[in-house]
Amino acid sequence: MPQIIRTEELKLNRKDSPIPEYSWDASDELGKSLNLQDFCCNIRSLEQGKYSYPYHFHHNGEELFVILSGKGELRTPGGIQEIGNGNIALFEKGEAGAHQLYNPHREPLVYLDLRTLNKVDICEYPDTGKVNILPRQDIFFRGDRVAYFEGEEDIKEIWEDLRRRQTETA
Repeated sequence: MPQIIRTEELKLNRKDSPIPEYSWDASDELGKSLNLQDFCCNIRSLEQGKYSYPYHFHHNGEELFVILSGKGELRTPGGIQEIGNGNIALFEKGEAGAHQLYNPHREPLVYLDLRTLNKVDICEYPDTGKVNILPRQDIFFRGDRVAYFEGEEDIKEIWEDLRRRQTETA
């Protein structure tokens, strides 16, 4: 059944981080409360001097911002540009879709954040070289990358140990 969300009635909760520049107000998983299956959505509000999430892009998800009120700056691979009330920004999969919002203005920057949901997404942070495996939030630095077979050299011993334990319990 269709649902109407009245944004003025939504309660936004403060989301703080260890880095003060990354705090915002957000609806608590609006998409979950609507029982959405294929995408998530939230209303977010950035106060003056605050940034959205660190500069990032998704490998397996598209994201869309609809600016509901206020204005700010949007960082993309093309640089920094103004964004404001009524603007829509779509971020495709991959490096070309990298993005981050910043609010240098007194008025809050309020936006609807929509993102496709897939069972697994990889999010990369170009500024820091981090990789985040979503939804688990397993975060690594790209420099920790290893070869596919690294650490797999002891396969014979692993199988022998499994066979020995299986024999002992039989």
